[in-house]
Amino acid sequence: MRRRDLLLSAAGAAAGAGPLASALGALDMTQMKDAEAVLREATSSGGMDSATLAVRDAKSRYRGAFGNSSDVDDVFLIASITKPMTAVGLMLLADRGELKLSDPAMKFLPEFSAGDRKQITIEHLLVHTSGLPDQLPENSDLRKAHAPLSEFVAGAVKTPLLFKPGERYSYQSMGLLLAAEIAQRITGEPFRDFLKREVFLPLGMERTALGLGDFAVADTVRSQVEFAAPEAGSGKPEAAAWDWNSPYWRDLGSPWGGAHSTAMDIELFLRSFLKSDHPILKRETARSMIANHTPGMSAARGLGFELGSSLAKRGSEAVFGHGGSTGTLCWADPERRLSFVLLSSLPKRMSGKTILDPVSDLVSQAGAS
Repeated sequence: MRRRDLLLSAAGAAAGAGPLASALGALDMTQMKDAEAVLREATSSGGMDSATLAVRDAKSRYRGAFGNSSDVDDVFLIASITKPMTAVGLMLLADRGELKLSDPAMKFLPEFSAGDRKQITIEHLLVHTSGLPDQLPENSDLRKAHAPLSEFVAGAVKTPLLFKPGERYSYQSMGLLLAAEIAQRITGEPFRDFLKREVFLPLGMERTALGLGDFAVADTVRSQVEFAAPEAGSGKPEAAAWDWNSPYWRDLGSPWGGAHSTAMDIELFLRSFLKSDHPILKRETARSMIANHTPGMSAARGLGFELGSSLAKRGSEAVFGHGGSTGTLCWADPERRLSFVLLSSLPKRMSGKTILDPVSDLVSQAGAS
């Protein structure tokens, strides 16, 4: 029998509800039942094909798989949850003295030096204040041509800036792309290999990869691309060779949105920042990553992370996390030692307000002290 739609209550654990079961102690059962009901309804109605949910606080944990998902170890394309993972790779190099946040990007990318680009620092790239666009104007053409990441880098180096560096916040995937390119030039190896060896495996994230890694596309959960935005193909037959489900996109390894992972692995990633000492980063570096680097701007951003209670209805201002356009959302609240990971197959443009955010809010309330 497939393990899915599990409500992991204390009674269920006592009755031996299976390897996913775990007693719920501090979490409010009423709110957790309501959260589960949202996901059960979304998957049973046919709107959402698959979802996994992992919740944990200092005393208890929840594990659930819904719809076509049979296990919380199912592998999803996590989209922009990739961004803080990329940022950890950069900060690991900072800890080793290979770079500083204040370094101009052109120190490592000499070709990135025209005009105001001289003022762009590595910090600007990680906190979305560089002036770069989110996606390149030629994004679709590059994807249709199955362009390698090097061609995206070449485009990002020359694309016009939207504003002067540091002037304001504007979400920008291309900043994370150039940050990863800097790391690759410093280490002399593919960024995906560096992340696997230096970040994922040391954190115990054995089912996480930038690109496909050792997975085949068939080993991963299918994204419901028919509900994706036009820039992701919208499920059109002519986009099948480059959309989220294509072998090309799945293995491109875009450092802004191309990682694959599981709810369990992302929980490990988040909770590494709740430890008194981070397993791979210096203590002050880990704290800096979840501190606000954009005070007074339109959004609070850490290094690669979104910050603030907007991620969780009852969360503190110390909450950090990220969402993803493929239908993913995760956060952790240091004040309550609470973490939340929801991975789904339904794109955020369809699931954000109706499924992801409501479940997040209910879990946040379930863990409220």
